[in-house]
Amino acid sequence: MNIDICEITPSHIRAIFPYAPGKPISELERELGIRDIVKLASNENPLGTSPKALDAARQALLDASRYPDGNGFELKAAISDRYGIPAESIVLGNGSNDLLELAARAFLEPGRSAAFSQHAFAVYALAVQAVGARGIEVQAKDWGHDLDAMFSKLEDDTRVVFIANPNNPTGTLLQKAELAAFLKLLPSSVLVVLDEAYDEYLPSGSASNSMAWLREFPNLIVTRTFSKAYGLAGLRMGFAAAHPDIADMMNRVRQPFNVNSIAQAAAIAALSDAAFLDKSRAVNLSGMAQIREGLERLGIDYIPSFGNFLSFRVGHAQGIFQKLLKLGVIVRPIAGYAMPEHLRVSIGLEHENDKFLSALQQAIEEVT
Repeated sequence: MNIDICEITPSHIRAIFPYAPGKPISELERELGIRDIVKLASNENPLGTSPKALDAARQALLDASRYPDGNGFELKAAISDRYGIPAESIVLGNGSNDLLELAARAFLEPGRSAAFSQHAFAVYALAVQAVGARGIEVQAKDWGHDLDAMFSKLEDDTRVVFIANPNNPTGTLLQKAELAAFLKLLPSSVLVVLDEAYDEYLPSGSASNSMAWLREFPNLIVTRTFSKAYGLAGLRMGFAAAHPDIADMMNRVRQPFNVNSIAQAAAIAALSDAAFLDKSRAVNLSGMAQIREGLERLGIDYIPSFGNFLSFRVGHAQGIFQKLLKLGVIVRPIAGYAMPEHLRVSIGLEHENDKFLSALQQAIEEVT
């Protein structure tokens, strides 16, 4: 029997273009047969993983035959202690992407809409579309969120607003006063998902007040990840913090055992490793300065970033990207973010940044 897949698949699912992750090192090795590849494409921590987290993960592997704690009691207790929020306000996710999708599944449906900024994380639009809701893309301002424009674009059926701060892939940062004023304007029927995947990289003066805001704004959902500064990208670990009633709804659509026991154990240990987090910030700050200075020497425009990456403008972005691959450097093309002339580079270790800058100079000379 022949099946017409288009006939049985909802139109909003057929219209989805899947998220394209950064090219892995192994794929480039297979394609080009080269070694000593530097991957600066996925905003990973170049220091690797906290030693404490690695030790905890190894120990947890010894009990891998058992299902994980589906409620994540110990991890929620550690997050609660770290951020001063009640355990019933916490939702655990298989990375923060999982939490963005949980928010969409819990609060959106056909006939409802969600707003997000132009040049913001691609998963927002995908999560909205996957549940049959309508996305409202708001024109960016200076490569970042324009909260006044976003407020003006909200409609009667808008139930969720997604905000990335710092924003990926542009690295822009909304000031705390701007965000607080926006939250005060919104009706309680509109939830704000504040995606703070890169918050740990912010200097202390710029760090978010979001966890304290939860007491004031019951329509706020804050998402965090262990993939970036904590160096646990391969284990897929994130959490959301929200009013207990909001958290309850998200937990109702969460898959049982969505966070494995290895990830939970590693995350608990990572939260206690302040020295590793401090070193990660310091390496990122130094590497950011190194890449910015290198781009300036080459006369290349870039968007000042508060994350662990930098987006820069080259006239032939796809050609430069392909040439960099042949030179053993993986960066991220971001034409899918309506930025066809830009590439994004993650901050690496000093020698990795040097290799990127040298390869970039060679690529520009050969391509342009």
